[in-house]
Amino acid sequence: MSDPLNAFCADSDAYLPGAADGPLAGLTFAAKDIFDVAGHVTGCGNPHWKATHGTADATAWVVQTLVDSGATMTGKTITDELTRGIFGENMHYGTPRNPRAPGRVPGGSSSGSASAVAGKLVNFALGSDTGGSVRVPASFCGLYGLRPTHGRIPLDGMLLQAPSFDTIGWFARDAETFARVGAVILPSATETARPRRLVIAEDAFGLVEAPVRAALESAIDTVAVAFDSRVAERLSPTSLEEWSGHQQILQSREAWLSARDWLDAVNPAMSFEVSDRYVTARAVTDEQVANSQAGRDSIITRMNEVFQDGETVVCLPTTVGPAPPLGQAVSDRHTLRLRNSALTSIAGNTGRPQISLPLAEVDGLPIGISLLGDYNADEQLIALANEVTKLV
Repeated sequence: MSDPLNAFCADSDAYLPGAADGPLAGLTFAAKDIFDVAGHVTGCGNPHWKATHGTADATAWVVQTLVDSGATMTGKTITDELTRGIFGENMHYGTPRNPRAPGRVPGGSSSGSASAVAGKLVNFALGSDTGGSVRVPASFCGLYGLRPTHGRIPLDGMLLQAPSFDTIGWFARDAETFARVGAVILPSATETARPRRLVIAEDAFGLVEAPVRAALESAIDTVAVAFDSRVAERLSPTSLEEWSGHQQILQSREAWLSARDWLDAVNPAMSFEVSDRYVTARAVTDEQVANSQAGRDSIITRMNEVFQDGETVVCLPTTVGPAPPLGQAVSDRHTLRLRNSALTSIAGNTGRPQISLPLAEVDGLPIGISLLGDYNADEQLIALANEVTKLV
């Protein structure tokens, strides 16, 4: 297929025709190259990984479910190496283009999937979200993107980075298509009360610059129409940066344990940023892990208080700003990654669902606004996305 965006893996011909009938018949999708397709090698964004792994015996649950529902998978998409990035630049395969923000990164690690959807090469695409890898590209590329409740979608046949944080998400350009996909891959739907109360996360909006906050104000007003009440509230009694620090420690330890044996055996070539993250992960101590696990427990307790009425949704920026330019200095990227992680770690630490809506722009560049729901409120967030979109 034609790929003017460098979104697809050129070294993979994985293709799965959809069933003739089904709720997704006629739609096309792409899958991040961390999902197994029987008979193909899963590359995971690194040629050394691909060279040292064999073909998959079975197709990932989520891919097979979509194909059985009528959607045709047209190919695998580029990802940051072993999903350990958040901006989408891959030293081995290049950076997928951001059609909504030319000259800027698409966001990672689900970079190719976001690029393919934003560029209208497919109707929707699969990604994964551990520390923000669906939500960040959705914001940067002007797409709908969901990090579901942890454990809602089976991870069978997917590369695991940090199992207590890993989730499967997806992208679409419109809320209707997004909802059609969700109806297929969100099993065991749970009935929950319709959210009535919108909490504007003061400390989250405090992390963005004034122009970004101004751009998001109208989006907040639009979202608020769908609720009976609106209140501003700080989420963290300390700081969201501290919350993010706990996820960084715990995610790093899990990521190191997931990849350690392969790293020791292969000593692969990796980008500076990804290598640095593994070096940092290796140095995490048991004492740090214990402290951050206690911190994570306190975060969960605090967010349980926010959602205790069973009718609350939290509104926050998806990212601290629009997509940064390509080729930005690594040191600048490190700082920006940490700032964005302060926003994405709220859902990450608690395992709650968060959807990014493409409702705002800053100087013509897309930026997402997010709705964070209670456990298993995924379908309600998707329904709210449809409702809010009709108000724009």
